[in-house]
Amino acid sequence: MSRIQGRFSEPEREAVYRAIFERRDVRRNFLPKSIPDAVIMRLLTAAHHAGSVGFMQPWDFVVIRNDATKRAVKNLFINANGKAAARYAGAKGALYRRLKLEGIEEAPVNLCITCSRRRGGPQVLGRSTVRATDLYSTCCAVQNLWLAARAEGIGVGWVSILDHEALKRVIGVPKSLTVLAYLCLGYVSRFESAPDLETSGWRHRIPVDQLIHYEAWGNQSSDKESNANADHQGLYENGRRRKNQARRRATGVEGQSSSRGVRHRR
Repeated sequence: MSRIQGRFSEPEREAVYRAIFERRDVRRNFLPKSIPDAVIMRLLTAAHHAGSVGFMQPWDFVVIRNDATKRAVKNLFINANGKAAARYAGAKGALYRRLKLEGIEEAPVNLCITCSRRRGGPQVLGRSTVRATDLYSTCCAVQNLWLAARAEGIGVGWVSILDHEALKRVIGVPKSLTVLAYLCLGYVSRFESAPDLETSGWRHRIPVDQLIHYEAWGNQSSDKESNANADHQGLYENGRRRKNQARRRATGVEGQSSSRGVRHRR
C-alpha cells in the first residue's frame, strides 16, 4: 500500500501532538535568560504563516523588552485586575486573589499582537458575511506562535486582564487597530504538567466526547462510538513511553544489560 502523500512520520506526528498537549499559559517560572533575535524571528514567522480569511494577514507584532514599558503595562494590569477581583465573592473571590495571572515584568519579552480590520480594503474575499473572521485569523497567528514557542522551550502567557485602549496609549498602537493579544514570553525553569487553572481547582477540562455532535446538534456519540474515538493524546504519550522503554533497555535499566540480551516484559 502506498504511503499517503504529505503524511508526517510517526515521530513527527508525536512532536506535533506533544506541542499541543504540553502547551501552557505560563505566568511563572520565567528565567532571566534572553531570547535570541533569531528565535524571536522564528516565532513571529510561524505566527505570520497562520491561515487568514482572504489572505488578508491582518496582524502586526509589537516586541517589547523595555523595563519601563513593562512596568507601565503591569500597572494597567493591577488596575484592571482589582476591578475583576471585585466580581467574585466568598471562596471563589479568595481563590481568584491567590491566582497568578500574569508574568509581565518577569518575562524577558512582551509581545502585543494587533489586528488591522481594514487591511485588504473594503472587500475581502470570504469576509462579506462574517466580519469577525479577521479577528479569528489573528487568533490563529497567536496559536501558531504559542505552539512554535513550546517547541523552542519558551513559555507564553496571555494577559487578557488589560484595558486595551489604555494599552494602545502606552505602546503607541494607532486607534484604528484592535489589540488582540498581549503575551509574555521567556524560557522557563519548567512547564507545568497541567494548566494552572485546572490544578488550582478553578475549572476542570470537559471530556471531549461531551462536546461532539454528529450530523446535527444534540446527536452525541453513543458509548460504543465514544470508545472508538481516537485518543490523540495517547499517540504522544505512547510514543514517549516507547522511547523511554527503549532507552532503559539500551542502558540495561529494563531487564538485563543489553550486553547479556534483553529480557522483555509481557
